[in-house]
Amino acid sequence: GRGTRSTRGAGDDVGSERGWQVARRTTQIRASGGSDPGQLRMSSIEELAPIGGFDPFKDVEGEEKKEASNQEYVHIRVQQRNGRKSITTVQGLQKGFDYKKVLKAFKKEFCCNGSVVEDKEHGQVIQLQGDQRKNVSHFLVEEGICKADLLKIHGF
Repeated sequence: GRGTRSTRGAGDDVGSERGWQVARRTTQIRASGGSDPGQLRMSSIEELAPIGGFDPFKDVEGEEKKEASNQEYVHIRVQQRNGRKSITTVQGLQKGFDYKKVLKAFKKEFCCNGSVVEDKEHGQVIQLQGDQRKNVSHFLVEEGICKADLLKIHGF
């Protein structure tokens, strides 16, 4: 058609299509488990596991439980209220500290209001207005109330 002539013959289309079908068929044979030495197959979990049965997640869980039982962490959390308002909660301070005196120091230092709340599950919890996570963690470390590695800061 139209004055230009194709260089391919009429049978070339059929030959290239036939070659594509043969290539696809050999790929299917390899994937389905043919006797080809280069066959493809999925390996099972047992084959991938290292010798000796080392389970990395199991050991980590055991270490965390040991650490948590030996050391009391101080948890600093932020809770969203309505709109832009938020509350910072501090729990887990050592029993020797007077929570009301610590709260008074927080309130003077951060220029915010707060309260000590008695919780059934967590004991006494200090609540502060606003997101004071960085301020509280810095204050606790600077005043020697808690070590930095015993602080757990949670929140968004």
